[in-house]
Amino acid sequence: MTAVSAAPSDGPLARFALRSAAWAERWFPDAYVFAALGVVIVAVFALGFGATPAATATAFGDGFWSLIPFTMQMAFVVIGGYVVATAPAVARVIDALARVPRSGRGAICYVGLISMLTSLLSWGFSLVFGGLLVRALARREDLDMDYRAAGAAAYLGLGAVWAMGLSSSAAQLQANPASMPPALLAITGVIPFSETILLWQSIALTAALIAVSLVVCFVTAPRGGSVRRAADFDVADERAASMLPPRSRPGEWLEYSPLITILLAAMSLGWLAYEFADKPLVTAIANLNTYNFAFLTAGLLLHWRPRSFLNAVTRAVPSTTGVLIQFPLYGGIASLLTAAKGGDGQTLAHHLSSVFVQIATTETFSLVMGVYSAVLGFFVPSGGGKWIIEAPYVMQAANDLQVHLGWAVQVYNAAEALPNLINPFWMLPLLGVLGLKARDIVGFTFIQLLVHIPLVLGLLWLLGSTLSYHPPVMP
Repeated sequence: MTAVSAAPSDGPLARFALRSAAWAERWFPDAYVFAALGVVIVAVFALGFGATPAATATAFGDGFWSLIPFTMQMAFVVIGGYVVATAPAVARVIDALARVPRSGRGAICYVGLISMLTSLLSWGFSLVFGGLLVRALARREDLDMDYRAAGAAAYLGLGAVWAMGLSSSAAQLQANPASMPPALLAITGVIPFSETILLWQSIALTAALIAVSLVVCFVTAPRGGSVRRAADFDVADERAASMLPPRSRPGEWLEYSPLITILLAAMSLGWLAYEFADKPLVTAIANLNTYNFAFLTAGLLLHWRPRSFLNAVTRAVPSTTGVLIQFPLYGGIASLLTAAKGGDGQTLAHHLSSVFVQIATTETFSLVMGVYSAVLGFFVPSGGGKWIIEAPYVMQAANDLQVHLGWAVQVYNAAEALPNLINPFWMLPLLGVLGLKARDIVGFTFIQLLVHIPLVLGLLWLLGSTLSYHPPVMP
């Protein structure tokens, strides 16, 4: 489809965003090609540092399956979101929320704000809810809203601030000594939330990111003839598809009866009640298994009849294609970085860390480690898993340089989110909900990245200078 050119009414940033979007639409490959190229590039670097072909191939093959549990979790994020969204009761709630905005640009900012605020509680919820809200807004014929820009706004929760909130994998790990590897615990001790995500410096950084991101949303939103609606992307309207046809044969009785739903839901709700009684609310909902289980249980109850529930799942499964085939490639990349040893017996990740750790000082730690975490995050897009890789040497460097340990965690959190803005890895569940390709929204998220890089790195350095080091606190 030919890209829409900028209208005279669009501002400079909006025209730049549209040109970026047009370039991405023409030249940005499918996310699968992007992931496959990542494997090749990292493998070439591993070989260049002396890893044998056998070690490189073994690392890739072993890592290929390492993200399978996470892959299924992410697939169920999409499935659960679709199942709940197509339930008539939830559709009415989302439609009510979609009636609030009064303009296309306002709607895009509205989506961005909700996406970022909800991501501070749960990034998984933010992805699904933001996508569903965009689809509801897109059905409003009176709203001149660009579907691509709105999709990019729905991604801001994961692309900008999620790691600064309660579902931060690194902050959660550091606050729970029982979950930490013993070697890491010996380096960092226990770092409570009061020393990471609840620092006033962290809250100030998060607030600045939200405010600036919304400004960028507003000024880059296309208007007039530049706007492309959902209909331009052949996005199907699922409301008609969700209608349940009448039962046609006796064997379908149980499929149309709520009996099975009631029995399954009773067991599911019992498990959820135990889970939430045994853990704090935030900890429980941040667990993807619990989150997905709650979503599926809610979907089961909201659809009431098994046939309606199964029809919703059937419509959702095709949207998980990208997740199922691409996430294993990222597992291979992570393994190539951390398992393929070169001629000196060290991995590529070790060589990368050595360069940055050696050039850092107490004053430049936030900048150097922020850049490093962002670069590595592009190749190892896994918040919790990547922290396990980085934390031992990053936190040891923080101790050696006497940098506030909690702020070192936040440096990782803020910088780690930067590559998410253009990395298709995390976009896939949202794209499945929206029916878009990564190239459709990356032109807009790229503008956000250009603004976020100096903002995040500058504030990490400035705010970090207000904190003082204290030794690790052991449990």
